[in-house]
Amino acid sequence: MRIAVLGGGPAGLYFATLAKQLHPDHEITVWERNAPDDTFGFGVVFSDETLGGIEHADPVIHAAMRREFARWDDIDVHFRGTVHTSGGHGFAAMSRKRLLGLLQERCAELGVDVRFHTEAPSAAEASAEYDLVVAADGVNSPTRNALAESFRPSLQTRRCKYIWLGTDLVFDAFKFHVLETPHGIMQIHGYPYSDTASTFILELHEDVWQRAFGEIAATSLAPGESDEKSIEVIRELCADVLGDHQVFANNSKWTAFATVRCASWRHENVVLLGDAAHTAHFSIGSGTKLAMEDALALAACLHEQSDMDSGLRAYEAERRPVVTSTQRAAQASLEWFENMGQYTHQDPAQFAFNILTRSRRVTYDNLRLRDPEFAAELDTWLASTLDSEVRPPMFQPFRIGNLDLPNRVVVSPMDMYSSEDGVPTDFHLVHLGSKALGGAGLVMTEMVCVSETGRITPGCGGLYTSEQEQAWTRVTDFVHGNTPARIGVQLGHSGRKGSTKLMWDGIDQPLPEGNWEICGPSAIPYTEANQTPRELTVPELAEIRDQFAESARAAARAGFDLLELHCAHGYLLSSFLSPLTNRRTDEYGGSLENRLRFPLEVFDAVRAAWPADRPITVRISATDWHDGGIDVDEAVEIARAFAEHGADGIDVSTGQVVSEEKPEYGRSYQTPYADRIRNEIGREYGVAVIAVGAISSYDDVNSLILAGRADLCALGRTHLYNPQWTLHAAAEQDYPMPWPKQYAAGSRKPQGGRTDGPKPRLELLRSGESGTAHARWRPGSHR
Repeated sequence: MRIAVLGGGPAGLYFATLAKQLHPDHEITVWERNAPDDTFGFGVVFSDETLGGIEHADPVIHAAMRREFARWDDIDVHFRGTVHTSGGHGFAAMSRKRLLGLLQERCAELGVDVRFHTEAPSAAEASAEYDLVVAADGVNSPTRNALAESFRPSLQTRRCKYIWLGTDLVFDAFKFHVLETPHGIMQIHGYPYSDTASTFILELHEDVWQRAFGEIAATSLAPGESDEKSIEVIRELCADVLGDHQVFANNSKWTAFATVRCASWRHENVVLLGDAAHTAHFSIGSGTKLAMEDALALAACLHEQSDMDSGLRAYEAERRPVVTSTQRAAQASLEWFENMGQYTHQDPAQFAFNILTRSRRVTYDNLRLRDPEFAAELDTWLASTLDSEVRPPMFQPFRIGNLDLPNRVVVSPMDMYSSEDGVPTDFHLVHLGSKALGGAGLVMTEMVCVSETGRITPGCGGLYTSEQEQAWTRVTDFVHGNTPARIGVQLGHSGRKGSTKLMWDGIDQPLPEGNWEICGPSAIPYTEANQTPRELTVPELAEIRDQFAESARAAARAGFDLLELHCAHGYLLSSFLSPLTNRRTDEYGGSLENRLRFPLEVFDAVRAAWPADRPITVRISATDWHDGGIDVDEAVEIARAFAEHGADGIDVSTGQVVSEEKPEYGRSYQTPYADRIRNEIGREYGVAVIAVGAISSYDDVNSLILAGRADLCALGRTHLYNPQWTLHAAAEQDYPMPWPKQYAAGSRKPQGGRTDGPKPRLELLRSGESGTAHARWRPGSHR
């Protein structure tokens, strides 16, 4: 096979060495426009996991790299005159220039034709002449651009500026230095890569950059030229960190990170590798690491499959999930640094934990394994701020309004579609009672509707008749009489999403018969199959407002401890908030102030009807997941408005407002919205913030609470799977949480250890003799 590799960076060279070892008869040519000793950047970072793959694939390369490594286990967070150190992280770095040199030497040993000072042929030319074209031509890939219709790339440029530098100060750990300058917050990412030098990256929000460097930064630089004026200012700004040490440049200039994604990595016999296919923010590891993992997988897949077409399909099938997971973590990390200013009020101990867990790959439990002493210090710090005993964060008590909760776990509202004429049944008694017996601090009902026509389905519960009130009283009496849990009611009105089938008969589908008229802010159906809602008149709005108030009075009489107003998920109040569903031209539509008017009128009426000593929360959708809809900036203002009207808490969900939404699902995918609102609105107004959305492990809950991203965590499907989830979480963490006396005999932790979720592990699959390049490595999936 004749193979053309376009680009002589680490990805292209490493692929060439592996492919040549597996098939010495292959003719492999690498094009590189730069000289052999030209390189840009300083150190590149590898995790132990990546190095394990390199070692098994090519022991010669690994041994050469190992001799060059600078290794560290610690991460130091320097913030407000303090240093917090976390150990056990296991990384290695080396000079990018030395890495290229080693790979070039290995190519020469194996007979790979590397052509320096030579422009690569175009994708069309190469694909016509060669059997396989591997485009490793970087983030600005000419190949990807030329074949954009096939690869369908998207590039998202972010809001921070950064500059990549080196220094002769040899750091003894990975360093995060947070600088509070007259221009604003800046951060240093620093790590050693040899016994004489370290990488030194300065990153700052574009607004801060404009104030600090906007007038002096070079607007145009020749290839290889560095921004010396900016670097001189950086030396002054970072003097306390650098001391007498030097800063040096190598094609160093300000840039904004671009996240590259491609819908496909392959066009006929052309395949993308490394940064040409995808990028991940430098704050979670080197792009070189990802690129070399790509190269290893591509070489192995081509070797294992019977033909090239199958090999390329196998490569993308294997690598895409890993890259997607990495990009998701990188996005979380990137956004954390963009928004770092919202965390600088935190205590340095909490800030250190926050920065370490920003990508959600490192967690509370993970840090307990890596560095038990550091984790214990954090537990002690949190307990001291609450005047409480040391315990896992999720079991620290919490006070919302005047209501004391025994822990931070909430059973999220979940529609059960099992009421009869709006009356909850024995099912609800068992369903909600079992969750309260299971140890959660707060158990929420499903959305309880304020009128018969405000139901979603015929099976939805209500609070608009005395019979319904009595049935709910039976539930609250059980919870209060048998558990320490508190129970809350969520009040809502279906709006344009009403008159539909039970979920298991067809979610959001209209009833085959017996439909009732539905209403909304505007005459816009949820889908083409649903009814078109009647646009509500102002007198009808007043009538619905009064229905909410009357239901709130009934909820109080029924004994609920907390009331939540449902302003999310496209139901009536939510549809007033979103510009996608509210097209009114009167005082209830248009601007955000106008779109908030009716939900706030309802809130005020409910607050007046609900006992003053019992808290009210509001659930919102913090994004519509659709262009032109609510985004996180508007969500902050919505939360602010409810806080100013007296809300005790904001329950932060997302989406379900329009059927055309495109949510970005993933573990804890909604929590960044809760994080933003808590650290802006929650802190300013003293309101609690509840995080929800694919939170499924006690590790997630502990991490979110300790980092200050939420005050409470609501879990839904997790409690359907295991009604005693909180009790089991306590047992698995060896926390002596009291069990109901009837269940005490089962309170001992079962043998066999935790079952909280899978751990990432290496899996080595060999397709040939042990210890040769035939060894196959698959990265484990990250939690």
